[in-house]
Amino acid sequence: MLSVNFTLLVLDCSISFVHCNLNLSAENNSQVAKSARERFTQEISFQSKDKDISLAKALLYIAAEDEAFLAFNKEMDARSLLNERRTASVPVKEEEWDSVEKMLLAGKNITEWLCELDNIAREVEAELVSRDIGCHLVEVLDAINVVLFESRGFKRSPVVVDSKYSYLHTVLSTGCGSAILLSIIYIEVCRRLNLTIVGSRVGEDFLIWPQMGNLEELFKVTSGHSLFAIVNGRCVEDPRSKASDLTSNSLLGLEIATKRDIIGISLANLIRLHWKRASRSSHGLMLTSPLRHVHNAHKKHEMSQNLNVPLLRQRDLRLAIMASERLLVLHPHNWALRRDHGMMLYYNREYGEAVQELSICMAFAPEEEAQVLEPFVEKLHLLRLESTWKSMEHAGHVKVP
Repeated sequence: MLSVNFTLLVLDCSISFVHCNLNLSAENNSQVAKSARERFTQEISFQSKDKDISLAKALLYIAAEDEAFLAFNKEMDARSLLNERRTASVPVKEEEWDSVEKMLLAGKNITEWLCELDNIAREVEAELVSRDIGCHLVEVLDAINVVLFESRGFKRSPVVVDSKYSYLHTVLSTGCGSAILLSIIYIEVCRRLNLTIVGSRVGEDFLIWPQMGNLEELFKVTSGHSLFAIVNGRCVEDPRSKASDLTSNSLLGLEIATKRDIIGISLANLIRLHWKRASRSSHGLMLTSPLRHVHNAHKKHEMSQNLNVPLLRQRDLRLAIMASERLLVLHPHNWALRRDHGMMLYYNREYGEAVQELSICMAFAPEEEAQVLEPFVEKLHLLRLESTWKSMEHAGHVKVP
């Protein structure tokens, strides 16, 4: 009996020790996520000039926050397992970080990933030296292509379905990524070579080109390629792409994307991918589907039934919400983004926050859109009150006879 009691005492002590470590680790991850958001907000602050924003830093802070969130959830899952099973094995500890600077993303911290971009630029310089040529623009761009797409083996993923290929550190480590991420790497490498690259969204593509006074030079064919084709690759020669129809005149009509715009495109892609994964079990579910259902309903019981929230993958939904929060930092007055953000909060059953966001949206939205939102927001008010009362009952604050 003494041996059994001693064993139970040791087990209790071990579990308490693990709980303590899990609490500390979870707190660290939570602080790192908060710090990463603050760094991101500072980087894209409207008090700073757009040219001073680092695309690489902003995207790495996005990745750091999401990774810290995922690590936090793993710690919470481990804690739940210990609470449920006293005999549960002690989970293997993963990397612990106490600051966003020390956090590892695919084995490297943010400073090391920035150095990786520096290394690519140095490889381009070495390629130019090996050719024993001057720094003519055509040769510089060709050398960048050789290093990125031949030596390093970067390639564009034809259909991005996995969100990990929309994170900068993953693309740098695997060489595979979305078109916008490869464009960002191209822009960042060129910036280190004192070459300014600009870009614009054209259809489903994001096209880039060197900033120059005479755009006709971009389309002059030398050695079988134009500068525009060297930078943008096959999409220029693909008749299915809108890029194939561009000329120096039509290029003038495109709106050059700011660095904030480029970061916004990356975040919009993350929202789309995370939402698609979150709603996988509800095929075809749209963010705005409940708005149409409520707007078209005529009876109260029909409206109530249409507001039943489908079950979604909570982790992916939260990642989509986090990306949406960052996008709203960039575009706080965009009513459509705020509407979508409010709808994601509704799907996450955060009714109070959803009411707040959608009410703000109604103030900015066109009149016809506000009229669609109004009955939905009214129903959300009721859902919020109902969920509040239920939580109070569960906590024992309200006794129902």
